[in-house]
Amino acid sequence: MDTTIRNLDEQAYRELKARAALENRTIGEAVSDAIRVYLRTAPALRRDGSLAELRPEPYAAGTERLSEEIDAAVYGAS
Repeated sequence: MDTTIRNLDEQAYRELKARAALENRTIGEAVSDAIRVYLRTAPALRRDGSLAELRPEPYAAGTERLSEEIDAAVYGAS
């Protein structure tokens, strides 16, 4: 399949192109492999269920005031 991909990170593309060349592979083969890895490892989007089923994720110790610190950084100290 031929396609055009816009807005790629230039440095990441250059590194991929160089590695593919070292492995005697095409850019298309390397990108296809990267897509397959992403699809295997990325969590699938869940299309069923409801927001009521969502459960909070625990945050690490020491982040209890994180939202206040973000507000102070974004909006200035109050």
